[in-house]
Amino acid sequence: MIKKIHIKLTYTVLLASILFACSGKKETPVGDRKLKIVTTTGMIKDAVEHVVGDKAEVIALMGPGVDPHLYKATQGDLEKLSSADIIFYNGLHLEGKMGEVFEKLGRLKPVIAVAKDIPESRLRTIPGFNVHDPHIWFDVSLWKEAVKVVTGFMVDHDSSSAQLYQQNSTAYLQQMDSLHNSVKLQLQQIPAEQRVLITAHDAFGYFGDAYGIEVRGLQGISTVSEFGLKDVTDLVNFIIARKIKAIFVETSVSQKSINAVVEGCNQKGWNVKIGGSLYSDAMGAAGTPEGNYLGMVTANVNTIVTALK
Repeated sequence: MIKKIHIKLTYTVLLASILFACSGKKETPVGDRKLKIVTTTGMIKDAVEHVVGDKAEVIALMGPGVDPHLYKATQGDLEKLSSADIIFYNGLHLEGKMGEVFEKLGRLKPVIAVAKDIPESRLRTIPGFNVHDPHIWFDVSLWKEAVKVVTGFMVDHDSSSAQLYQQNSTAYLQQMDSLHNSVKLQLQQIPAEQRVLITAHDAFGYFGDAYGIEVRGLQGISTVSEFGLKDVTDLVNFIIARKIKAIFVETSVSQKSINAVVEGCNQKGWNVKIGGSLYSDAMGAAGTPEGNYLGMVTANVNTIVTALK
């Protein structure tokens, strides 16, 4: 307990000192230099980069394989955030442990949740909890709304480059429309009775709603929630009853939970396989096809279709 208190005090003091330093520095006018933009997830970084082009330096705090639900800002992160001109984050409590940081930095500079303009009617509400599902990027048509938030802010913030931002955004939104339609068509290759996506945590709800595939997750929408023996047993029984051929691991979540489900199925005489690894809360490595949003979605769909059709 003493160690936890010490860590929390150290973190608070560090944040306060960085915020104090940030509040006293003088900013160079936007027109004389590149903007420095910090994002939380790779998906947001990718969206911002498509809008701003080479007009800004964009960095993401959370790289490949990083779970944003459990993420806590490091000293280096706080320094990056304090030196940023603009900060974009997901919102909807995805970055739950960073809420205090965003609140305090928001007094000094623009800190924008890309989910802020999505109508509540389009958000998934978790039964039994007064929260919304934060995994909005899995419905490509919904993630377009996040891109529009980035575009709208950048146009207002840096009006000298407004036309460029609008042109970049329009081109990217068109690519997203094409992907959205392609995903719908590809998933139709899976027989209707096999169109069930089972993963470690319930990250693919928007994906299921948008593209007509039933989704089950062993854990809830956050990996902070724990799963128990009953959760495993219920999922095993569901898989056997529906004769599901494959289930999936996630690159940002431990494989332990899904392995327990596979083992439970095997013990009951049903051979379910690991259909592949999906990108859920983080994209692939930089420089790979999965290292950008469009490529990540495409890779996920290819993996799902190959395993289930």
